[in-house]
Amino acid sequence: MSERSSTMQDRILQIRKQYLHQLPERLAALRQLYMELRVGAQNRAVLETLHRLLHSLKGTSGSFGLSALQSSAMTAEKRVLAAMQSSGYCLDESGIQSLLDDLSELELVQKVILEETVASNRHYLGMPTYELASPTVTDQTDRASGNLIYLCDDDLELVAQLKVQLGCFGYQIISFSDPTHLRQAVAQRVPDVIVMDIIFPAGHALGIDILDEIQRSLDRRVPTIFFSAREDFEARLRSVRAGGMAYFTKPVKPLELVEVLDRLTSRASPSPYHILIVDDEPEIAAYHGAILESVGIRSRILHTPETVLDILKTFHVDLILMDFYMPHCTGQEVAQVIRQIPEYLSLPIVYLSSETDIQKQFSALKVGADGFLTKPIRPDDLIGAVMVRAERMRSLRALMVRDSLTGLFNHTTTKQFLESALANGLRLKVPVCFAMIDLDHFKRVNDTYGHPVGDQVIMAMGRLLQQRLRHSDCVGRYGGEEFAVILQGVSLQQAHQVLDELRLDFSQVRFYAADSTFSVTFSCGVASFPEYGTGASLCEAADRALYMAKQTGRNRVKEAVEMQTEESSIPPGIHP
Repeated sequence: MSERSSTMQDRILQIRKQYLHQLPERLAALRQLYMELRVGAQNRAVLETLHRLLHSLKGTSGSFGLSALQSSAMTAEKRVLAAMQSSGYCLDESGIQSLLDDLSELELVQKVILEETVASNRHYLGMPTYELASPTVTDQTDRASGNLIYLCDDDLELVAQLKVQLGCFGYQIISFSDPTHLRQAVAQRVPDVIVMDIIFPAGHALGIDILDEIQRSLDRRVPTIFFSAREDFEARLRSVRAGGMAYFTKPVKPLELVEVLDRLTSRASPSPYHILIVDDEPEIAAYHGAILESVGIRSRILHTPETVLDILKTFHVDLILMDFYMPHCTGQEVAQVIRQIPEYLSLPIVYLSSETDIQKQFSALKVGADGFLTKPIRPDDLIGAVMVRAERMRSLRALMVRDSLTGLFNHTTTKQFLESALANGLRLKVPVCFAMIDLDHFKRVNDTYGHPVGDQVIMAMGRLLQQRLRHSDCVGRYGGEEFAVILQGVSLQQAHQVLDELRLDFSQVRFYAADSTFSVTFSCGVASFPEYGTGASLCEAADRALYMAKQTGRNRVKEAVEMQTEESSIPPGIHP
């Protein structure tokens, strides 16, 4: 068993120990209810409470591996349910005696379990163990500065061009013209990616042969991209067998190469899923929370469903995992309350219950729930069910908050992030800078080369901003060829320097259209908080600074503080 699985199992056994410790109290509460049953009287409230508690006991005992207790609780639950359905909640003496017999069986099973536990000095008697897979959800990490790329090609002009282009997107390039020198370099330091030509003077497929030797000499495969003048199936097949992740035919388009490199070198893991567990049983809620947290999923436990709306306001939930039977209200009723609020209409709700009645499950799903899981459930099954639905929620949210072309945040979401950044800046007393970026003469690009090429320029601009800025910064597409950047914790002068470096690098990116190549520049206006104290004033100041950058020659960054001596009547939103 791995150390991670062992740690999770230890935590679960502690939860189970608490459950066993409280078991006599649970049975005592049940006995008290049984004693309240009266012959010939209307016993509706007592029977309904008995049904809920026995149903809960059935589910929790099964989850903790107490199969004998689970079986006895199931028998008692069925008897109570039959009494509720067939006798109008009125019982005769024999009916009450049958129910008491079930209680006696439950108490006997409980006694045996506790005696065996004490005798063996173990709290995991009968508890199943599971070896979980490696975690697939971790905290987001920052991208390493300068991914190392080994570029091997004897075409020195192409190598020089690619080094400049890839360097603009933050890649550290070391080039080789001889494949044997590449092999020696890999032996000294393994790169993040190898970009390799196939044809060299010493062989028509020497690049593939050398790469194959390199891969066999390493304990892990290095992602590799091949490019060549060869377009035949044999060359492509051999590149695949040598571990090639992509294949480009010359002339290589740098932006397409960057797109593949982005995918191969991305080290940012998705942020952890946030799961809200609503269950009035503390031990079973803690048990399910421990399982989810063992793979990096963050869970919050709620025992009182009446406060669920307050939690949803502060805890950014990807999915609600909810018990079906709870005191005061059912899971179905809680789901209906949640669905009354428009922003939670698409929030996944999954019931976790020992209810096996298909008709009741179907009825519960009709109010908008996304699934019904039956207790007890294996940890791997719980993790899989939660992650699939949480990932779907993430995808839906992304469609709502991101621009479809660039993947950047859309206009509305960017403004929301700006308000949040200003609130943090005020609370932490740190500066916040807001920049507006506009591509110069972009209409001319569309008119000359066509809108598909214009889209490539917009995507390249978005990719450059994402690559070069921090993960803590926010990058959005404000509309058309206009972008917005939120930089937190940096001064206006620092923001100016960063944006100016980006401007210089973007101007060196070459775009290809048919037989033509061209470059594009951008203009930028930047303003800072607390000099401008609101989101509206910050946007307007950056917009006016952008206007001045356009008016004074384009291809430059202009600070809003300079506007104090400029014409103050320039209308915002006009960028020639």
